[in-house]
Amino acid sequence: MNNFFIIILLLVIGVIFLWGMFVYNVLITGRNGIKNAESGIDAQLQKRYDVIPNLVATVKGYAAHENSVLEQITQLRQLALQSENAQQKKQVDDEIDASLKHIFAISENYPSLKANENFLQLQGALNEIEGQLAAARRAYNAAVTQYNNTVESFPSGIVAGIFGFAAYHWFENTPEARQTPQITGKL
Repeated sequence: MNNFFIIILLLVIGVIFLWGMFVYNVLITGRNGIKNAESGIDAQLQKRYDVIPNLVATVKGYAAHENSVLEQITQLRQLALQSENAQQKKQVDDEIDASLKHIFAISENYPSLKANENFLQLQGALNEIEGQLAAARRAYNAAVTQYNNTVESFPSGIVAGIFGFAAYHWFENTPEARQTPQITGKL
């Protein structure tokens, strides 16, 4: 009879161990999925940063007195390229979003700029990149949601706590990034 209980106990411990290994592997897979999605965002941001200098140069030719906005976006691009962590990149990215909106709002004051083929191509390329960036951000948030559900659920949260897995933050725009710039007349 004692052997029966020992066997049952060993089976229970074995099942718990196997379950813990499974949950640990799910957590690793989830964390790696988040890192993969984050690198997708970085790739789209790099595409955006590559288009910005051409866009700025095109606008400079038409709106020379708007140099402060154009210089600001150039400086922000440099900051973004030098950012070392995701939080810094996100802050700079929010500022770039606002500056790009500002540039397109400025273009409303220059009909010849709006009709410039180079400007239109750059604007189209940037719009395409923005769409891809939005998709990459959605993929990131989906990966974070799936991972966080595992980390925060019972009983998998126990394994997550034991091995130090913590929840990730979703990608969210700041209130400033959600605002459309209001441009009236010439700046």
